[in-house]
Amino acid sequence: MTLDVDQAAELVDAVRGAIGEVVRGKSEAIDLALATVLARGHLLIQDVPGVGKTTLASALASALGGTFARIQFTPDLLPGDLTGVNLFDRASGALTFRPGPLFAQVVLADELNRTSPRTQSALFEAMEEGQVTVDGVTRALPEPMVVLATQNPFDHHGTYPVPEAQLDRFLVRLALGYPDRASERTLLERPHHRRVAERVLDPERWRALCVAADAVTVPEVVAEYLLDLVDATRRDHRLLRGVSTRGAQALMRAVRAWALVRGRGFAIPEDVRDLAVPVLGHRVLARTGGPGGDGGAAAVAAILDGVQAPA
Repeated sequence: MTLDVDQAAELVDAVRGAIGEVVRGKSEAIDLALATVLARGHLLIQDVPGVGKTTLASALASALGGTFARIQFTPDLLPGDLTGVNLFDRASGALTFRPGPLFAQVVLADELNRTSPRTQSALFEAMEEGQVTVDGVTRALPEPMVVLATQNPFDHHGTYPVPEAQLDRFLVRLALGYPDRASERTLLERPHHRRVAERVLDPERWRALCVAADAVTVPEVVAEYLLDLVDATRRDHRLLRGVSTRGAQALMRAVRAWALVRGRGFAIPEDVRDLAVPVLGHRVLARTGGPGGDGGAAAVAAILDGVQAPA
């Protein structure tokens, strides 16, 4: 299935509308989530409890179609609970593989930082490699596949920090923030507001949208601007570590997808500016603010102001 820009934009609008019926007043966050999916990336939603992190992830999963699994991360969760295990079948006398939730096309990883590093590593390996290995046998995960993870950045009691090198596995990190007054008023008046979005896509159309995003044109002037920004993070005194080559590639993929979400078949400099903080903020190490924290995002935002954008 092949889509042109207009057809792709029509599908994106339909998905955006379906999610918007569930998640009110968060159009920018919805677009970022859609761009992440179309760039074949994974999304980390990091914010305080009760602002709609799980609601956004669930609504996105519903609209995308495909198989869905939710994992509530807890300290006693084991890697096999994610990847699956081999069970002995008495009838056949052989081991039978029972797939875990990672074999779904949309995986909601709720409260990622409440499980052990060992289990976190199993998730990150699957995200990076698109496969899992159980008892020496490697099994491919479905394609397309996206992990939507949530995390509370403030309440650290009973949590396990996610290393900054592992945060790099997420294409985009976003914070929802509190809703605007009108949206919150609507939620108060409708206590039983729907939490499941209408299904819009299926795996074939989802895959076709990803292919359409890959085909978005990035003019040389935009690519050079992106590289100027990446280079500036490596020389800035506020950062101990700048953006890696993988980070630059991630930003390029995200820019292509963002342009498509905005209804264009070509990227513009504003796309780089729009995505620099959500894509790069958790990939740098700031001298202040903690690894992968707000210090990195603040430094990237400041660097943006110092790098000349093309006219």
